Amino acid sequence: MKAVNETLSAPQHKSFFTELRKLRTNSKIMISGILLILFCVVAIFAPWIAPHDPNVQDLAHRLYEPWGYAKHDGAHFLGTDGFGRDYLSRMIYGARIALLIGLLVMVIAGLIGVTIGMTAGYFGGAVDHVLMFVINSRLCLPVFLVVMAVVVVFGPSLSGTVLILGLLQWERFAIVSRSATQQIAGSDYILAAKMLGFSHWRIIFSEMLPNIASSLIVVATLEMSWAIILESSLSFIGFGVQEPTPSWGLMLAQAKQYIFFEPWLLYLPGVALVVLVLTINTFGDGFSQVTEGGLVK
Repeated sequence: MKAVNETLSAPQHKSFFTELRKLRTNSKIMISGILLILFCVVAIFAPWIAPHDPNVQDLAHRLYEPWGYAKHDGAHFLGTDGFGRDYLSRMIYGARIALLIGLLVMVIAGLIGVTIGMTAGYFGGAVDHVLMFVINSRLCLPVFLVVMAVVVVFGPSLSGTVLILGLLQWERFAIVSRSATQQIAGSDYILAAKMLGFSHWRIIFSEMLPNIASSLIVVATLEMSWAIILESSLSFIGFGVQEPTPSWGLMLAQAKQYIFFEPWLLYLPGVALVVLVLTINTFGDGFSQVTEGGLVK
């Protein structure tokens, strides 16, 4: 029995970790990975990197321009907003909010979606029909409108935004994991695991999950970037993160009144949001190219 286990399991793990090192040959992964690490470092060490408290107001120094402009204050490299708050500090803390929400939503959605999808793909039959009905029902719900309705009832908050987005963004995980599970359900090592008496859940999460992980990583990057866009959109219209929490979407909403006079207030969070989302999507696209090319199986 021990020999059978080693024969079935060892090659997959060895192949994965050996070929995983080949990811660095992909330029998309390398460039986007470096940028993503920089965003994460800024977000994690925001209290030490930010030069000022992002929420401290100083109306005497409101709307100071960034470095290089005529109305520049040496104490505020990116200037100040309409309340005199340091814009660089709010940009830095905004990165923390964006990544935190994107990561938490992705984790919640992944746990729900992967569990539903792999259960449907593994058991099939009536279980698959019931869970596919659940998945299709979720696909019928307009996420943005549902979130707005929930916010109207319970009020806007950071935790509420994360929870509701996580509960509504799992369908891609479910669809991909179901399809991938069905493809490997008849594999020799799965049949051998059943013959050895492994429980269904051990087979699903110990034998199957590692072998579909590459597909789920690609979905995770898409879900994370989509969650960041949704949060920014909700904050922009007042249904997401609220003052004084620095959110790029909220900063865009506050800056729109100055678009003709202080356009940099709009450009900075907008560019940061676009760069972060493109970085995450590019990383996922590069990983998808590598896995489709057969480097990770």
